[in-house]
Amino acid sequence: MLDKSRIRQEVLSNLECGLMATDDAVYQEIDRMILKEGHSSYGTLQEKKNLRQEIFDSIRRLDILEKYLRDDRVTEIMVTGKDHIFIEKDGVMLQTEDRFPDESDIYRLIDQMVASTNRMVNETLPIVDSRLVDGSRVHIVLPPISLSGPVITIRKFQKGGMTMEKLLEYGEFPQSLERVLSCLVKGRYSILIDGATNSGKSSLLNALAGYIDPDERIITIEDSAELQFHMDNLVRLETREANVEGNNEISMEDLIKASLRMRPSRIIVGEVRGREAVSMLMAFSTGHNGSLSSIHANSCRDALRRLETMTLMGMDMPLRAVQGLIASSIDILIHLGRLPSGRRKILEIAEMADYDGCDYQLNPLFTYSYESGEEGRLVRRGNLIHIDRMKGYRLYETFCQAMEDFG
Repeated sequence: MLDKSRIRQEVLSNLECGLMATDDAVYQEIDRMILKEGHSSYGTLQEKKNLRQEIFDSIRRLDILEKYLRDDRVTEIMVTGKDHIFIEKDGVMLQTEDRFPDESDIYRLIDQMVASTNRMVNETLPIVDSRLVDGSRVHIVLPPISLSGPVITIRKFQKGGMTMEKLLEYGEFPQSLERVLSCLVKGRYSILIDGATNSGKSSLLNALAGYIDPDERIITIEDSAELQFHMDNLVRLETREANVEGNNEISMEDLIKASLRMRPSRIIVGEVRGREAVSMLMAFSTGHNGSLSSIHANSCRDALRRLETMTLMGMDMPLRAVQGLIASSIDILIHLGRLPSGRRKILEIAEMADYDGCDYQLNPLFTYSYESGEEGRLVRRGNLIHIDRMKGYRLYETFCQAMEDFG
């Protein structure tokens, strides 16, 4: 049988330009080596064809993970050491039969992943967030932090970005809710999306952005750029980690402050995780109506509590003042989650009705009802209280009709 590792090493040593060679040159050298080895080693035509692609993927792509990246039904790839590769396919987590021949192959793959985004990961900096060329999110944890060997988690994203049509096709919410969401975005209501990991926050954020008028100027701010918007007047900003000396870090807080000087119509913060929540709320409450962001939380009310905690991490001010700032910044909260079947759904939509000086007054617009013997469905609970903006953008009648059609 042909030896993949040995052929790969010889291909790399024979290429004049090394890793700078063109894809065609790499394929030609692989073919030459397979033909040469084929005279003394057994292998069917199909095996040689598969080997050809495997060697190319190990040099130019993501090695044995590449086939899962090509599979549109796979949404997540998880590597735990050299012996365990898991995937999420069609909403179900599965363990694959693939293995890395050696742990050094994982480290080589990790170096390849972080190089394209100028990130650094090693024993000194063992945790890093990065992204692939197609926008897929990559999270890496190395020993000694990880006791299970190198850990890679890849969150794949839809080619061309997530759209509302795709979300409807996946059944994440009823067709009749689409016009309601459209009116909320076009009416410039500031929206905070919350949910657990892999509940669909970034997907919904991408889809909602499709309703934004193309004449508006949008600025996106992310730890690792993954949102895929298709607008001409779009500025994408990404954080930068500190160097080895601990200098030159550019945080989300820095980017949010910078964005305010770029004449934004809306500011979209990919996800708030810490003290940058202060700057995000400041941006949302200084005239940039219709801005969007997301946060990890278990419910709409829990999202507000987490936002309080994050804000207090970055600002020394009374809790009631923080709550007042949050209440004046967020108009709509959307909670996402996964059902026991694994399907992602919108579980709750609430309006920030008021703040009475002690607690938030939330107005539930939609909640998910689990009916006996059925998976459940989204049910309308109330009407929008703050309608002035809908009227100002001449969307009130359209919104009322959409709510009525939902039932």
